[in-house]
Amino acid sequence: MFSKCPGAANIRRPTIKTKDCPECAYEVEVFSDEVQVKCPGCGFIIYNNVQSCIQWCRYAIECVGEDKYKELTGN
Repeated sequence: MFSKCPGAANIRRPTIKTKDCPECAYEVEVFSDEVQVKCPGCGFIIYNNVQSCIQWCRYAIECVGEDKYKELTGN
């Protein structure tokens, strides 16, 4: 069995991607555990579609921690 849930791996150990800002085309770095990022070029808020098991798993708070759970769920 797993010692930690594999579904939350990108939250516990964030990965990084780059996205182009839809307003100014500035290349913005977005971590997999961030809900939103402000574009350093123009200030536009870029949302990251964080979809994971935290939306439905009853052990999510224990798995990712209370602070990260609240940040990602908006609670």
